[in-house]
Amino acid sequence: MPDFEIERSLKEKGFIAICGVDEAGRGPLCGSVVAAACILPENVDLPGLNDSKKLTPKKREALFDLICERAIAFGIAEGTVEEINETNILEADLLAMRRAIENLKTPAGVPYPADYALIDGNISRDFQIPAEAVIKGDARSMSIAAASILAKVTRDRQCVEMDKAYPEYGIAKHKGYGTKQHMEALRKYGPAPIHRTKFIRFLNEDKS
Repeated sequence: MPDFEIERSLKEKGFIAICGVDEAGRGPLCGSVVAAACILPENVDLPGLNDSKKLTPKKREALFDLICERAIAFGIAEGTVEEINETNILEADLLAMRRAIENLKTPAGVPYPADYALIDGNISRDFQIPAEAVIKGDARSMSIAAASILAKVTRDRQCVEMDKAYPEYGIAKHKGYGTKQHMEALRKYGPAPIHRTKFIRFLNEDKS
């Protein structure tokens, strides 16, 4: 279970506003990649907070609301489909994370800058504040776990909206991943503007 051990060690070094950062949506074939940053008080009450992948959608939704109410600050941002297509998913992911940190605000909407960032994963380059990568951070750090919930729920809500706009692909069900249903729909209907061109190159291979 995640705890505040990493955050505590950083506070002992003089850092004050430590945010956890995580993303959702790197693997799907469509939609934006979403990132979130979150600063939590150490005495925060968030029952059952864990890596978002280990929680039910209902539990994630409940925690999303609690985090937005009880965090010191949080920020949510995205790397768009256009940015993914123009660069690549890693660069768009890092861009979304930087934006999430820049967007940090209190629940009342007051900007609240962080002075250190804990980034889930193994890459932490080009951030405007000191940052470190934490492998499997959403299972180790409460701040990262909270960010993972914010990112995952936001991304899932976007999938529901994409499904309404393009129901033929079944996005609400598979969340944009390359399932058999999604691949067959792409072959039948072709890609929509929401699709990531570099992720659906198999359509061109089918024609060759």
